[in-house]
Amino acid sequence: MLERFIRYIDEQHLFPSGQQVLLAVSGGRDSVCLAHLVRAAGIPFAIAHCNFHLRPGDCDRDQQFVATLAAQIGAPFYTVDFDTRAEAAASGESIEEAARRLRYTFFADLCHRHAFPCVATAHHADDSVETFFLNLFRGTGIEGLHGIRPVSELRINNEELIVARPLLPFGRAEIDAYVDANALAYVEDSTNADLDARRNRIRLQLMPLLRELYPSVDATMQANITRLADAGEVYRRYVDELRARVIHKYESRLPSLPVAIQSIALSDIEALSPQRTLLFELLRPYGFNAATVDDITKTISQSGNQAISGRLFYSPTHVAELHRGQLLVAPQFQQPAVDGRLSVRPWRPADRFRPKGMHGTRLVSDFLKDLHLSRIERQYVMVSVDADGVIRSVIGLRDAE
Repeated sequence: MLERFIRYIDEQHLFPSGQQVLLAVSGGRDSVCLAHLVRAAGIPFAIAHCNFHLRPGDCDRDQQFVATLAAQIGAPFYTVDFDTRAEAAASGESIEEAARRLRYTFFADLCHRHAFPCVATAHHADDSVETFFLNLFRGTGIEGLHGIRPVSELRINNEELIVARPLLPFGRAEIDAYVDANALAYVEDSTNADLDARRNRIRLQLMPLLRELYPSVDATMQANITRLADAGEVYRRYVDELRARVIHKYESRLPSLPVAIQSIALSDIEALSPQRTLLFELLRPYGFNAATVDDITKTISQSGNQAISGRLFYSPTHVAELHRGQLLVAPQFQQPAVDGRLSVRPWRPADRFRPKGMHGTRLVSDFLKDLHLSRIERQYVMVSVDADGVIRSVIGLRDAE
């Protein structure tokens, strides 16, 4: 197993030669196996452990076990304590999402402060197959069907974190055999048997059934995942080229727009084939899900380039708008904080002003419509007012008489 381990690291270029790497060690079988293999391979390393305080007593036990392990094998040890439930409640994330964010933020900080080139995790072949099925049932598309990759690049607080997975060639049975053969001590996570967790049910119920029906399912699935990863790479390259060709910066008439608006011509959207799939890929970086993309494509197909301007579609972070033959995409508007003593504020629906050169007053909303500003742009229009609350200008667009 050690020879295959070293060969895989070399083939995948996981660790820069001679540099100390960071290992994520929970104390379970897999991460203990990883630590011992890295040590046996002569690779310099440090150990990081997160205490999420989700299992009373067990988490503290695990933390102490890993600290003792690091001392025994002479590795630098870094640990951190999280109030994960409080973090999840404050952020609105699930416990799993919060724990993942906290874990990788900790790893990124350690790599940045101590110049570790990457963090290595103990994900293995069975984890990759389980991830494939989880993503298949969630409906993540081709991006989720390549299982777990040998190397991932994450952006954490504007810092790049390289995550390496040197145990991917090995199944759980091989790891268990190595641990038993070398009499390695480890701690058992009691939640691994919890059937309320979907991943555990796939591991403990679905996979044994599949192995009974198809004895070679593990090897077959690994081959399938590799082929899907190759196909996914070709697909990603095409989508990247398509994105560069059809998504353009929208030239706003506002003199100082604080956000970037992207534009896709409806004619380019209509030319996509398959339309829904490719539009989903174009909009996915902005957080739009498949259901919202369906709404967009249906609206466009019903009205074509004459789609009614002003129709809005939302993702958790962005807004898309049909506007004069284009689909505009921008970050969702954040209301600016304006000091009440200042004479600058966002315009309001009932606002009226007397445009310079005119005798009567106009609604600011009508004035903006005449300029053919999109609803996205209109959110950023500000007006200046005097001490009596009279509008003196629609800033950057028209002064009042």
